[in-house]
Amino acid sequence: MRRLLPLFILLIAVAGFFALRATRPAVPPAEARERVWRVEAHMLAAQSIHPTLVLYGRIEAPDRIRAAAPVGGRVLEVGVRDGDRVEPGAVLARMDPRDLEPRVEQAAADVERERIRHRHDQEAIAQERTLLQLAQAKLERFERLKNARLGAESAFDQAREEVARVRLSLSQRQQAIAEHPARLAQLQARLAEARRDAERGAITAPFAARIGKVEVAAGDQVQPGQTLLSLYSSDALYLRARVPAIYAEELRTALARGESLLARAEFGATPLLARLDRIAGEADARGVDVLLRLDDASKVPVGAFVNAVLERPLANGVFPVPPAALHGGDRIYRIQDDGRLGAVSIVRAGERREGSALTLLVRAAGSGEALGDGTRILATHLPHAIDGLAVEVVGAAQ
Repeated sequence: MRRLLPLFILLIAVAGFFALRATRPAVPPAEARERVWRVEAHMLAAQSIHPTLVLYGRIEAPDRIRAAAPVGGRVLEVGVRDGDRVEPGAVLARMDPRDLEPRVEQAAADVERERIRHRHDQEAIAQERTLLQLAQAKLERFERLKNARLGAESAFDQAREEVARVRLSLSQRQQAIAEHPARLAQLQARLAEARRDAERGAITAPFAARIGKVEVAAGDQVQPGQTLLSLYSSDALYLRARVPAIYAEELRTALARGESLLARAEFGATPLLARLDRIAGEADARGVDVLLRLDDASKVPVGAFVNAVLERPLANGVFPVPPAALHGGDRIYRIQDDGRLGAVSIVRAGERREGSALTLLVRAAGSGEALGDGTRILATHLPHAIDGLAVEVVGAAQ
């Protein structure tokens, strides 16, 4: 019995194991469940809206003036500094009049000398005509004596030489009288030029302007034509920027139709408003330049680099969508009534940027029946998005 007791206990344990196994509860079969992705949705609404272009350009002044020294001399005074605003007629700088007045006096003296010379020529020509008559009479007498063999050949030659000399002097005098109007006009032009330079010795602003840069100081010795300072009209500043060539024709067409295309820019914390004025006549591989006139040019200096957002011509019947809704560059996904995705091919009509917010403008690539007002689309970017993917909308995209 002692030897059979362990075996008996083992048999009881095996019987208990099989009894427990036979009476255990049945395990329900595993159920396969499809994963549902939680996403945001965007409701489509067709609009007529201006797409935008981001531009980077520089402020220019087409009417920029470089005031130069009319003659060589010394700068007497400079009355402005860089950045000053001046009214029309304001004196900007003065040249020393002692460098300008002698030229006027010399030119006036040349004119007066020419008039005196002309009066002398008119008085002398009558005397030269009388001398010519006397010389011709003398020549005739010596010619008669020579023919009668009563005079010397040398005396006849001297008389003939005297006639030629008087004729030459008379001809020169007549030529001087004939050239007098031209010489007088030339000297009067020099006098007018000297007076003009003397008047320009006081350099004044031709219009309401802003001083760009002053390049001299009082007491500087300058050469003729040397730039003293530059100024530009503060009411006519332009932003010159470059746009891709594919947009140039639509912008040119919009200008021809009389459309006003606005651009918003910033210089530091200062907002700027500009309007497309014209398109440059030359282009290169990088694009074509456009010029936008600033509405308030007093807020920005010439030469400043700014970025702007330019409105393109109006696009009708486009759907604004968030950038995250675009998949693969050419499709979006419509959320169908059964909660599954359906791909829709689209074409991009541009983008709309307002501040830091960016919205894409799209149209359906086909007949357009797949998209319409009220259509819900996927606004969460899913890299693995495919047709038929189950989704659950948890919010709306802002």
